[in-house]
Amino acid sequence: MSIDLAIFQSAVHSIAEEMGAALRRTAVSPNIKERRDYSCALFDAQQRVIAMGDHMPVHLGAMPMSVAAVCRTLELRPGDLAILNDPFAGGTHLPDITLVLPVFLEGNARPAFYAAARAHHSDIGGMYAGSMGPAREIYQEGLRIPPVLLMRGGHLDPAVHSLLLANVRTPQEREGDLAAQIGACRVGERRILELVAKYGLLRVEALTRELIAYSERLLRAELRTLPAGSFTAEDYLDDDGVTPDPIRIAVTLTLDPAAATASLDFTGSSPQVQGSINAVFPITWAACFYVFRCLLAEDAPATAGLMNPITVTAPPGTVVNALPPAAVAAGNVETSQRITDVLLRALAQAAPHRIPAASCGTMSNLTIGGIDPRTGAPFTYYETIAGGMGARPTPDGKGSDGLDGVHCHMTNSLNTPIEALEYAYPLRVRTYVYRSNSGGIGSARGGHGLIREIELLAPAQVTLLADRRNFRPYGLAGGADGAPGRATLTKPTGESIPLPGKSTHYAQPGDILRIETPGGGAWGTGNRE
Repeated sequence: MSIDLAIFQSAVHSIAEEMGAALRRTAVSPNIKERRDYSCALFDAQQRVIAMGDHMPVHLGAMPMSVAAVCRTLELRPGDLAILNDPFAGGTHLPDITLVLPVFLEGNARPAFYAAARAHHSDIGGMYAGSMGPAREIYQEGLRIPPVLLMRGGHLDPAVHSLLLANVRTPQEREGDLAAQIGACRVGERRILELVAKYGLLRVEALTRELIAYSERLLRAELRTLPAGSFTAEDYLDDDGVTPDPIRIAVTLTLDPAAATASLDFTGSSPQVQGSINAVFPITWAACFYVFRCLLAEDAPATAGLMNPITVTAPPGTVVNALPPAAVAAGNVETSQRITDVLLRALAQAAPHRIPAASCGTMSNLTIGGIDPRTGAPFTYYETIAGGMGARPTPDGKGSDGLDGVHCHMTNSLNTPIEALEYAYPLRVRTYVYRSNSGGIGSARGGHGLIREIELLAPAQVTLLADRRNFRPYGLAGGADGAPGRATLTKPTGESIPLPGKSTHYAQPGDILRIETPGGGAWGTGNRE
């Protein structure tokens, strides 16, 4: 890499990072400002991603399809700002709202760049408080927003704005988070214009092309080191929340090091289901992007060029490429994790010295919603709860233990701090500890999951979207599987009620919800403990 290109890569990456920092600082909801459930990226005039913040892989890999959907649908002019969340138009699930800002240069009729910010809003309407439940069609999951203009000519469209706020349980919070996203996009616009002013458009465009090509060269070089052949793998989601049937995800990975290409074929995966674990194609694409990005060095640029050597086949109408009117809320958070697990399991056959055992494999989604007795206003709390990371091989053959209590793979968020949670919601955290002995045992043990107990201080609807209850996180190279997850609701009388992984319940003050997240799989035979 030339010095000029290295400087340019750092410059555009820092813009995406600064966008994220601005979004985090100015957001209202704990889900965004504390958990950092957001992502920001920059795109060139051809809607190719040129820089991503170090944010959430499930957001970032899918975001280019949102930008493309906006450009297909709308005629963008200076001062316009598009909004969308439609999973069937490049989105992921309805709570993830994406804003796309076209960046114009003076005298140009077409955008030279795009700045985009995606954030998970802790309510977007629908039949479940928090908009994350075991729905059976997308119409039950909340307000579906196709690509439309939120701002025209620099002015907020009051009709679109009021329509959105009228369909959510927490409009003031949503308004504040949207304003933060707008500000983040403005930061991206300002910084990329400064870069153009410094170097000139022609030089920036040339560096952009070079950066995308460099990403492609890096991945092709990596693919040349892998063995030729086809490698198959499968794994299962426990159920869809409607029937008890397991859901199969299968992949055939074909590596051609001579051509420096790879193909991924998900034929054989289960048909789309009644419950909300269906993943739209952008989710599957994002998982593929993430896994191959992980093969490269940490400082490798994450641009559109990474996927040029990769072909992805996901049959329409399956759980990895769902069609309307499928419910998809959990596809983004649960199925994305299982797709990643299957891809890594296939890669482990080709590169066993590089691939870790399965991590917790679920985001253990929890939403709680009701009326806050302190204010008399609705509240919606949403969180993904960390689990154990899979153990991994090391050059000395001993392996390295998985990390305890971390968000793995397609999520890159944090847990809500106890102080922030109790301040914002009528909830009390009773327990928050590592889950001892939940990681698989082997030469290197899997990371331990977490235990979190939350006491309700007001009547509320409690909804879970979680997995890895029946199919444990797998070990590799002879290592044992991680412990499965579980949840219970304990009444003031002492009665303890087991909760299914995908379910909703109406709870009362004094009820205590206990979440135990899965541990990671172990790597290698034996036991060093």
